[in-house]
Amino acid sequence: MKDGMKRGPQGESRGNTLCNAVVCTDLLQDLLARGLTLAGRVLCVIDGGKGLRKALGDVFGDAAMIQRCQLHKGRNLDALVPKARQAYVRAALRRAYRAVSVTAARRQLTALAAWLERNGQADAGASVREGLEETLTVLKLGLPPALRRFFATTNCIENLIGTLRQVTRNIKRWRDGDMRRRWIGLGLLRAAERFRRIKRHGELGALVTALGAVTAAERAA
Repeated sequence: MKDGMKRGPQGESRGNTLCNAVVCTDLLQDLLARGLTLAGRVLCVIDGGKGLRKALGDVFGDAAMIQRCQLHKGRNLDALVPKARQAYVRAALRRAYRAVSVTAARRQLTALAAWLERNGQADAGASVREGLEETLTVLKLGLPPALRRFFATTNCIENLIGTLRQVTRNIKRWRDGDMRRRWIGLGLLRAAERFRRIKRHGELGALVTALGAVTAAERAA
């Protein structure tokens, strides 16, 4: 790669990480400037992008509780293990993420990483260990099963992004910011037509309670 950039374990260059972090930092700071308030902890569900993770830490600090997308972690592993082992690894990962406790999930994931390393898949084992704790945040919060599944992935935002890409797929030249805003607005309206309520949305109070408990415990410490 140019400029001597080196790729990390997730294939993202250090230069790209810094660039993405700057963009994400500007976005988060703009949200705060426009009135977003954080009275306590907030759950942030993200993929494995290091730039976004760095920006959340820089701007929100300890207020950000990070949940790494479990589906993205599975896709990363698929890309690192031979096809013959993918089904086994996916099943092991799924069992761990559905474990009844954080301790059980952590033990199963650590065992999977060790198994991969013993079987010549050191990169895959390292991928399981990388960000392991942040893939288990919804479990640590003790959320009800339906909310755990919903907040364990970035599916909802990816569906929206997919609609935006479909709406703008034929545009070859973006002229200015106004044009971008018009088309993004159209895409959001199209996506909103298919929005559905979160399953078991009546249990969202459990998330508020769990985040509040973390905040209260930290203040008391």
